[in-house]
Amino acid sequence: MIDPVTAFAAANAAFKGVKILVGAGREMQDVSKQLGAWYGAVADITRAESQRKKPTWLDKISHGTDNIEQEAMDIVIRKKTLLEKEKEIKFMLDYRFGLGTYDEMLGMRRQIRKEREETVYRAMEAKRQIQSNIAIATLCFAIIGTLGGGAYLLVLVLQ
Repeated sequence: MIDPVTAFAAANAAFKGVKILVGAGREMQDVSKQLGAWYGAVADITRAESQRKKPTWLDKISHGTDNIEQEAMDIVIRKKTLLEKEKEIKFMLDYRFGLGTYDEMLGMRRQIRKEREETVYRAMEAKRQIQSNIAIATLCFAIIGTLGGGAYLLVLVLQ
């Protein structure tokens, strides 16, 4: 499970890097690397929160005594902080590289995410299909082995 605190710290570090690079007037290529780190950390935070919503039985056992109010407050504060920082990134990019830069980047981000999700979903479906085929083959071999063993024992008894 992804640790949201670590992911949040990574997002903060990436945000500071973006702020420094934009403030120093660096080129878009330099800024894009930091933005990639920022959005990667934000995705990790989102993933950690979705994993929290669907915990495994081991997570339920090990985190059953956590303070619910503390966890809820941490989540709300993280979301609000990330929204503030995203607004600031939008302002910085539009100010430095021209109006509409942030929206253009979001459009490209959506397209790239869609393409990556499609490949990931295809890979997951292929893995699921392979697992299903292995289970069917194992079951077939078990049935054939049982029938063959039974037939062999029947032949031995009848002799």
